[in-house]
Amino acid sequence: MTSIGIDLTTFALFTGALGVGVGLGLQRTVSNLFSGIVLLLDKSIKPGDVIEVGGTYGWVTSLGARYVSVETRDGMEFLIPNEDIITHQVVNWSHKSDGLRLKVPVRVPHDAGLDQALALMHEAASYPERVLAVPAPNALIMAFGESAIELELRFWIEDAQNGVHNVKSQVLYEIWRLFQQQGIRIPYPKRDLYVRSDAPATFAEAGDRRYRQS
Repeated sequence: MTSIGIDLTTFALFTGALGVGVGLGLQRTVSNLFSGIVLLLDKSIKPGDVIEVGGTYGWVTSLGARYVSVETRDGMEFLIPNEDIITHQVVNWSHKSDGLRLKVPVRVPHDAGLDQALALMHEAASYPERVLAVPAPNALIMAFGESAIELELRFWIEDAQNGVHNVKSQVLYEIWRLFQQQGIRIPYPKRDLYVRSDAPATFAEAGDRRYRQS
């Protein structure tokens, strides 16, 4: 081609620039493709798993060449790129087993009977049907806070695909109901205000005195 007068330098520059552009354009696509292969090989995520990634909570419906399809309880389907699954933190609620332990914080006043409060929290966990009896729920004292005693109820479920916050809501309602029956109130933040009687005069009061003296 050079012998017949065609300059290959311009052609080489054009094809090189075209190759770089195509490479940059396909970078994410190729990355998602290889990430999908990695997901298939290590089996860390599979259809039916309940996962949480980037604020999205739902169960995996399918694994594609470019994305993972996650369906939420709201009926929405999110297509999450495979690269995001590989490079971001992913919580797999059902990776090894269906059992999942949940934690519910509870606050009681400092003068509340702790034995009674812990017993009522343990009883409250027995009412929702989704809470497992084995392992048994456990109520713990976490800390003596500034305005309340910090408690925590821990319990297990085995159907995370049916939602997590709804079963927490049921347990919290049962705790509130039992506390109301037994006269245990839910505390609120309190602040003590001390007013000093020997506080210095304000600028307005000082100005009024100077004016009367003059």
